[in-house]
Amino acid sequence: MSDRLAVRKTYKLFIAGAFPRSESGRSYPVTDTKGRFVANAAKASRKDARDAVVAARKAFGGWSARTPYNRAQILYRIAEMLEGRRDQFTTELRHTGLTKPQANAEVDAAIDRWVWYAGWADKLTAVTGAANPVAGPFFNFSTPEPTGVVAVIAPDSPLLGLVSVLAPVIVTGNTTILIASEPNPLPAITLAEVLATSDLPPGVVNILTGHRTELAPPLASHMDINALDLTGAPAENLHDLHNQAADNLKRLHHPTETDWTTQPTTTRMTAFLETKTVWHPVGV
Repeated sequence: MSDRLAVRKTYKLFIAGAFPRSESGRSYPVTDTKGRFVANAAKASRKDARDAVVAARKAFGGWSARTPYNRAQILYRIAEMLEGRRDQFTTELRHTGLTKPQANAEVDAAIDRWVWYAGWADKLTAVTGAANPVAGPFFNFSTPEPTGVVAVIAPDSPLLGLVSVLAPVIVTGNTTILIASEPNPLPAITLAEVLATSDLPPGVVNILTGHRTELAPPLASHMDINALDLTGAPAENLHDLHNQAADNLKRLHHPTETDWTTQPTTTRMTAFLETKTVWHPVGV
């Protein structure tokens, strides 16, 4: 019998394409459903949240300027990379209480979800835009544009729910700061490793682990956040988060999905789009 000690991993944050430790130096233990130690996860601070906002804002111009076709290619590449790490994701999902067939099914669904959203990248403008009729010698066009920097509080569905709230935000050209599931953060940081080795530019996705009650308020009140997805926010904190978000103009999205296996719609993509209308005289 080997007396080798297992190497226990301490997962880090994902900010600006890098994996820093929390500036506070804090971490917390992640356990499985039987209370057994699995790994340590970084406990992000408010300073880490502010750094993530800076990274997301810096990345927004370049990411939103990319063609929808290119964004589709990158999302498809993420699906390819996730497929290559199937065993690792399955193992991490089993720590959350899923059986091996259930974990395999969730990994399959998460990969398919990336592909589904990738397919929408170059089609959403055709579906949501319009050529508007006007009484005069003018063309009038309405086209969707990304909202900007979106903060997302992910649900406790650690992989499929995570992908279901992340993919629709970035496929339309937004950048994001995502607060991972507090009890089950490992799939989120493993996904960060997938993102870092895909073609996704640094700063487009920034992932924080730690206490949602500590990280959500500074993001809700941050003046450089344009939208807030409250999917995974604790019910007792919703009122305060709404009040903090009112300090500046923000889009608030608070859906009530509980079954992440259902077929998604365009709702999550259009929730973080703005409509730009352009007038142009005929013949000029």
